[in-house]
Amino acid sequence: MLANLPIAIGLRYLRAKRRNGFISFLSLASILGISLGVLVLITTISVMSGFQHELRERILGMVAHATVSGIGGPLRDWPTAVAAADADPRVLGAAPYTETESLLQGRARRGAIVRGVLPALEPRVSELADKMVQGSLDDLQAGEYRIILGRELSLVLGSGVGDSVNVYISESSVTPLGAMPRARRFEVVGIFEAGAQEYDLGMALVHLEDAQRLGRMGDGVTGVRLKLEDLWEAYPVARDLSDQLGGGYRVRDWMRDNANFFRALKMEKTVMFILLSLVIAIAAFGLVSSLVMLVQDKQSDIAVLRTLGMSPGAVMRVFVVQGLVIGVVGIAVGVGVGVPLAANLSHVVHFIERLAGAELMPADVYYISGVPTLVDPSDVAMVAAVAFVMCLLATLYPAWRASRVDPATALRYE
Repeated sequence: MLANLPIAIGLRYLRAKRRNGFISFLSLASILGISLGVLVLITTISVMSGFQHELRERILGMVAHATVSGIGGPLRDWPTAVAAADADPRVLGAAPYTETESLLQGRARRGAIVRGVLPALEPRVSELADKMVQGSLDDLQAGEYRIILGRELSLVLGSGVGDSVNVYISESSVTPLGAMPRARRFEVVGIFEAGAQEYDLGMALVHLEDAQRLGRMGDGVTGVRLKLEDLWEAYPVARDLSDQLGGGYRVRDWMRDNANFFRALKMEKTVMFILLSLVIAIAAFGLVSSLVMLVQDKQSDIAVLRTLGMSPGAVMRVFVVQGLVIGVVGIAVGVGVGVPLAANLSHVVHFIERLAGAELMPADVYYISGVPTLVDPSDVAMVAAVAFVMCLLATLYPAWRASRVDPATALRYE
């Protein structure tokens, strides 16, 4: 019973009407400040998680989860590699590919990666067929020397569907006039838009056999691309496949190929989390102020409790309880409002756009024209935990001040 007395008194102080309305105002301001800080932090982290997820999906729509390629030359026995990959239950699909750095010339010139693919197998490892805005992946026919351009690359070259572009590669051919760069005229039969500039501006697609003829690779390919059931197991699966094939192979996965990009996104999210946590810290200072004022107002009550035998530690718990209740209420309100707001932020943005009569993120300017959000329960729990710890720390100094009140001094003029 006595152990619960500090909790009962702390809760009683919250329910009682105070003589000093300014203290009540500070307590309300503390609740609102903590709620606002939690709400802003949850919304911001959810938006950053949404952008990270959106960019990752767009990148993974164009790249394989893992690749197995030859070392120092083309991969010759790629049908065996594809068959071995298909036999692995962890692999959803496998397809061969070639990649060559090339110079493309239409009305203008632009360097790009020319990737050779098999239209029948490519949908097993990428979402390229769903990214077509003109034409179809099946329009790539062996021996027809057709090419599909990224949307931005098409605009830079000034070449659309039906036009022709010259493709130059760095390997040269010996002619009576000397060494000449290898070149071939391709007909543009399609345009794709991945939503990532790296691919829309820097990649073109041709049929695998046409790429092999252009690069004089024979029946070899650059490597085999894999799509996995669990993308986080990309490297172990690709390594197991290379070990199964025997010989020397180079293994790459999507995390290693895009490590700097995703590391930058993670660092940005972490820094933003730290900076916005300062908002909660500022609200916690308001909690300190309200508790200090409360301790000053309740000095006679504290003195009576001390006279009746309450220990300094028990007095501290009275005000720690009161501060934590204020903090928990603020956190609950912030989470209760922040989670639905973050989950429906795109609708809020559309509503604001309709009111303003303007598009905040035009699709012709930004690759991501909406506001993607991803409410991760672990992020919400982390925000709530950080806010709770800050509120707990904010109660310690006022509670310590309360435990140091001298009963004789406080009751002298009562």
